[in-house]
Amino acid sequence: MIKRGQVIDVEIVDAAFGGNGIAKIPTEKGDYILFVPNTIVGQLVRARVVKRKNNYAECKLDTILKKSHLEEELPYQPISGAPFATLPIEIQKSSKQQQVLEVFKRIGKINNIEMLFDEYIASPEVWHYRNKMEYSFSAIGFDVEKQEEFDGFALGFKKRGTWWIVENLEKDSGIFDAAFENNLKEIRVFCQNSGLPAWHPPKKVGFFRYLVVRKSYLTNKFLIKLVTSSDGLAEFDFDEFVNLINTLFPDRIIGILHTVNDDIGDNSQSRLGHETILYGQPYMLENLVGLNFEVSMQSFFQTNPKAAELLYKKVIEYVLEDNKNIKEKTVMDLFCGTGTIGQIVASQTNATVIGVDIVEDAILNAKQNAEKNNVENVQFFAADVNKFLYEYPEYVNKIGTLILDPPRAGIVKKALLRALELNADRIVYVSCNPSTQARDMQEITAAGYQLKKVSLVDQFPHTAHIESVALFLK
Repeated sequence: MIKRGQVIDVEIVDAAFGGNGIAKIPTEKGDYILFVPNTIVGQLVRARVVKRKNNYAECKLDTILKKSHLEEELPYQPISGAPFATLPIEIQKSSKQQQVLEVFKRIGKINNIEMLFDEYIASPEVWHYRNKMEYSFSAIGFDVEKQEEFDGFALGFKKRGTWWIVENLEKDSGIFDAAFENNLKEIRVFCQNSGLPAWHPPKKVGFFRYLVVRKSYLTNKFLIKLVTSSDGLAEFDFDEFVNLINTLFPDRIIGILHTVNDDIGDNSQSRLGHETILYGQPYMLENLVGLNFEVSMQSFFQTNPKAAELLYKKVIEYVLEDNKNIKEKTVMDLFCGTGTIGQIVASQTNATVIGVDIVEDAILNAKQNAEKNNVENVQFFAADVNKFLYEYPEYVNKIGTLILDPPRAGIVKKALLRALELNADRIVYVSCNPSTQARDMQEITAAGYQLKKVSLVDQFPHTAHIESVALFLK
């Protein structure tokens, strides 16, 4: 009998959507299923049961006891954020594609999904593809070689399944910039030698909290932010810190920022502190599909810009396909974020584009970037999507193309139904979570739309994440 809290050693025999490995325990009533996240078929793992049901249990991965025969040796340091890095990319691809299509069948009720599948778009860069990383400091570390905790000073990534333990990053993880990560230990040594303590998450005390880095693929330069508490500010030599960074990365530093964060919450964005420019400027330049963007530390920007370009090109392809009269009706971009898709559509079609998002900072950023790119045929509104559609009923029957790009949770049913009442000719639905997209597909098809095409875009190799772009026609 499997019990909640029980620790059990099992072999992973199959994989499910979302990165869950599947283990099976034979019983008189058939196989009892265990879901263990971030595991690979063939691995022997130790897992802890966190939720138990009659015919299955959800587990938390504790330790990988034995590697899978499918795994490869890598020159990179393993990190919790890339659990499938040792799995060959072609296996990752086939697994993601198969799992998403099954989700569309099971949840979306699209039984002929194989016939409607357009293409799987791989990330142009399999390694070193991210343009932003957040490294954590902690007074509680974990020695990967000895497999034991230690008290002291750590800088790197959280140990899988914990929020208080950090594994020192000693070398390139293969996910961010190699030169930066190979020098991260020098930054750790400098900070440790200052005599000021790393943050102690359980006690909520300490000085060093986070090191956040953005990289511009346009200029190959870094924007760096050090996040500390205020307890010890007068004792830290910020000038020497700036000198160290510029010495480690000559001619690659756009700006160095410092944020005071006395919020006890585990977040690098402080609600209670302030930000200081120590060196250079507080933003970097980036380019996507011919448009320029100023990207600050706070602003949302695609994490894998080279793959994002391919995603946007697929969206534009679906917007324009057999859409000769696009200028005659408005294009509406709901959940538009910083307005990248809307700006691209506006710049390439001269159609009138309306962008809506609830995050005011994102809309401000969208307006600023549209102005800098001289895109005049786009308007952005900071509003809740449902309230916006209720307050502007004049858009009903006036929308030629409706673009949906909601957060991972998908679209609240009330807002989705309101959006469908616009009676748009076509819907292009971009999703970072195909399972919620599949759920929304049922409402879209019930409203008289037919799924014509769907493509997958892998923006995050070595993780379970996959993006989906679907084209519906009335």
